[in-house]
Amino acid sequence: MTTLTDKRSIRQVYGETLVELGERDERIVVVDADMAPGTFTHMFRDRFPSRFFDVGIAEQNLVDVGAGFALGGHVPFVNTFAFLLALRAAEQVRTSVCYARTNVKIAAGYGGVSAAMDGATHCAINDLAVVRSLPNLVVISVSDGVTTREATIAAAEYDGPVYLRLSRATVLDIHTEDFEFHIGRGVTLRPGNDLTLVGTGVILGRCLEAAEELADQGIDARVLEVLTLKPIDSKLLRQAAKETGLIVTVEEHNVIGGLGSAVCEVLADACPVPVVRVGLNDVFGETGPHEALLDRLGLSVQDIVSAAKRAIRIREGKAA
Repeated sequence: MTTLTDKRSIRQVYGETLVELGERDERIVVVDADMAPGTFTHMFRDRFPSRFFDVGIAEQNLVDVGAGFALGGHVPFVNTFAFLLALRAAEQVRTSVCYARTNVKIAAGYGGVSAAMDGATHCAINDLAVVRSLPNLVVISVSDGVTTREATIAAAEYDGPVYLRLSRATVLDIHTEDFEFHIGRGVTLRPGNDLTLVGTGVILGRCLEAAEELADQGIDARVLEVLTLKPIDSKLLRQAAKETGLIVTVEEHNVIGGLGSAVCEVLADACPVPVVRVGLNDVFGETGPHEALLDRLGLSVQDIVSAAKRAIRIREGKAA
């Protein structure tokens, strides 16, 4: 079982890790779309100016330049807003990266509604639905500083396309520094027998808080973290479904097409159980501070607790 410890900026840890990778491997290059101060790739730029390339506000070029570097034997990290990578550059991601299976690392910053102070249009509310549907693409969603570092390193070491969903948020670490990240493997953050909360991304801290509140009310909630949405840890999810009989998914994303959909796909043919999805209820993001916006959009700790109780009522036949 993990405990909440230090609060760290996801972006800063990512920037620091890029520098660390650059020190280890001269093949690492970083490509940005006029976002270096926001993505924290300026840290790599300042340390390795000859391996940093800014293409300007040209996201389609960003991805194609990354593909070119990969074909030349480099390991490129391409960086900008998640919504732009999943939508504006979707064709280049599909064809130049996934179809061609070039060794490009797509660093999707400002995932979920963490970019909300830039306006609702900058919120990445459906990126996971888009990229999860692309063949050959590994999809990772980090939860804290520890997983950010470990997932970035794993992405660099993996031979093939990776979509790394990052956040603008500063969050509490839920893992200790000895945590080992493995592509395709989920994590049990808290044991429990009454139901399972399955989360992905920086919302995991709220899942753990919700589990504590449920425990105070006599409900023993297991908490699973899905770090890799593709390939997803089907074995861990099916085990939780069999042992607890109820699943509540929690994600900073539309409830359509993201984690909740992925979990339903896994369980439908092998271990069908009630699944209640917590996320954006098919609405756009809004403008506002990140934490307050999560509460307003149905992702508060109390929303997770209420969803868990509703799942229990469904199992007992007391709710539709």
